[in-house]
Amino acid sequence: MAKLNKKKVGVIAGGVAALAVIGVVATTLIVNGQSAPVTAAEPDGAQPASGLIEFDLTSANVDGRPQIDPVPEAIAALEASGWQPAEAGKLTVVGSAYIPPLSFLAEDDNVTRLGSEADFAQLIADGLGLELKGEVAAWADWPLGVQSGKYDLITSNVTVTEERKDLFDFATYREDVLGFYVKADSEIESITEAKDVAGLSVIVGAGTNQEKILVAWDEENKAAGLEPVDFQYYEDDAAGTLALQSGRVDATFGPNATAAFKAASDGETKLVGTINGGFPANAQIAAGTAKGNGLIEAVEIVLDHAIENGQYDAILDRWGLQDERIDTSEVNPAGLPREE
Repeated sequence: MAKLNKKKVGVIAGGVAALAVIGVVATTLIVNGQSAPVTAAEPDGAQPASGLIEFDLTSANVDGRPQIDPVPEAIAALEASGWQPAEAGKLTVVGSAYIPPLSFLAEDDNVTRLGSEADFAQLIADGLGLELKGEVAAWADWPLGVQSGKYDLITSNVTVTEERKDLFDFATYREDVLGFYVKADSEIESITEAKDVAGLSVIVGAGTNQEKILVAWDEENKAAGLEPVDFQYYEDDAAGTLALQSGRVDATFGPNATAAFKAASDGETKLVGTINGGFPANAQIAAGTAKGNGLIEAVEIVLDHAIENGQYDAILDRWGLQDERIDTSEVNPAGLPREE
């Protein structure tokens, strides 16, 4: 294996979960077009004296995935349902590869899917007593692939919606969380309600749910006589990062998972507040399968078993996603409402 350069990743306090030591090969990741340095593990899993953490983004990362034995109750549920996999003895799980820490391709082979979504796929397959067969597909291609039986399951940051429940069954495994992030040395300590953003300059994505939330909060503030939000829009993430670090803007508001990973990678930002991505409704991320095929109940059993026995938290810990934890998996919970 080629020798790679070693670099450090800082541990971030203030609400961002630390990324666990999960590998032995150093590398450097590109996050949203920017270099996010990572390094190799100390012998015997020891933390380096500097207080920095270490993270592996090569295919060797697979070896650090939390392990689970087959869950007898889940296997019994599968047998009772009559469900049959797309390929005998295997669970074919599809997902897109887009961005850390959710789902991305290993830097060394550009083939192996890594991230929390791939870890959950492995966990579910193990619990069902099946071999994982991972597939990577574009986001637009998974619905037909799952419906047709080409893929057994999807784990790819899929939010449960009422429209999707018409065609798919879901078992939840994460909250859909949005996060407010500020410069690491910012005096802003908390953004959790409308009044907290009054008078702030905030970067937000145009046409996103987080923009809708921020607009609603801004209207509430103006009605109460508070200062308006200064909405900032950046097509280029690097430009937005520079604006935050230079003090031209006060905060960013977007998906928590990617922002948490970025904060833990470069140490330049900190989390000051989260809100559910479906606000004011509750949105959850779930594994999905074709409607009524008998698989999803067994998937829920595996997830609940992993929540109870620690493997679930191990996945969240190693990707910095503890803010998205759930206490129990649910089959087909209330999803985001249908669009009018």
